[in-house]
Amino acid sequence: MSTIKEKIKHEFRELLPVMIFFIISFELLALTEALILKQYGISTEAFITGIIMALVVAKVVVIMDYFPIVNRFPEKPLAYNIAWKTVIYFLASFLFRYVEHLVHFWRLTGHFGEANTKMVQEIVWPHFWGIQIWQLILLFGYCIFHECVRIVGREEVIRIFFHNIPKQTKKE
Repeated sequence: MSTIKEKIKHEFRELLPVMIFFIISFELLALTEALILKQYGISTEAFITGIIMALVVAKVVVIMDYFPIVNRFPEKPLAYNIAWKTVIYFLASFLFRYVEHLVHFWRLTGHFGEANTKMVQEIVWPHFWGIQIWQLILLFGYCIFHECVRIVGREEVIRIFFHNIPKQTKKE
């Protein structure tokens, strides 16, 4: 029993920071979208959409971290791992969002080929790509922060961000 409890606790500890980051990010994105759509008299469930997107992307990121290919450049400068992980996470989340839309149209048509054609015709592509661009930027920010935590350590990052830093003396 304790191993299952420990595994759940470990999974939650892995997922919590990622979820918090993406919930804040996607809620801001959903709020922006709601404000833009309000101009056209369209109301949206911005809060729920932001939470669902954040949970999906957070889980995709945590799942992708289990694959050895994700941490491909641990000994190189941080820029390598940051760029690599951003691309991997973006491709995984892009694929998930594409399939999510495809499944919606598949339920309507009952055939994957027809669903893909209908999706390509009916989806609002500027909106889709706008969300993807923001998702790429957010994933990039997340990867920067995540790699800094990996190198410096969780406790040190918490100390740097949430505790007073002593004044440095001038070197002469």
